[in-house]
Amino acid sequence: MPTEKSVEHVREKAEIVDGEGLRRAITRIAHEIIERNDGARDLVLVGIRTRGVPLAKRLAQKIKEFEGVEPPVGALDITLYRDDLQMIAHQPVVKGTDVPTGINDKIVVLVDDVLYTGRTVRAALDELIDLGRPKAIQLAVIIDRGHREIPIRADFVGKNVPTSKREVIMVHVHEVDGLDGVSIGEVLG
Repeated sequence: MPTEKSVEHVREKAEIVDGEGLRRAITRIAHEIIERNDGARDLVLVGIRTRGVPLAKRLAQKIKEFEGVEPPVGALDITLYRDDLQMIAHQPVVKGTDVPTGINDKIVVLVDDVLYTGRTVRAALDELIDLGRPKAIQLAVIIDRGHREIPIRADFVGKNVPTSKREVIMVHVHEVDGLDGVSIGEVLG
């Protein structure tokens, strides 16, 4: 079964969120982050590579528009923290973690594109804890598609999209894919 990121054998069925819808979801999540945390002080946004990073940067820009303060943005590469590392590659490609500020006593908002089984977020939490001791860790995702295998819940969700396990959600961001939007596909074979 392919992961959300390996879509070679997937037939795209439909666009479920267009570029404008993605922009609105990011704007709403930014407002919710500000409201939940009484502003932007002590916030650090950390995107999970690959698509979580540009999403975190967009959220930081929106927060700056609303609050006049742009929270620092970091990138987390969870490759070496995955619980399936031996199954995916003998020599994994590591793109590197870059968190430009300390996270001790900060409110870290972990940002990802799709929340599915929860295993990616679990790996990200392990890596974050290795970097320091935040005051709180919150999770923001564009799509929550269900099917959790680990008891993890997002604090901020752009859209809930119930899916079957044969379906795949693909979040497209211009910085990586050349376009913005979310589509649903079906695993072939």
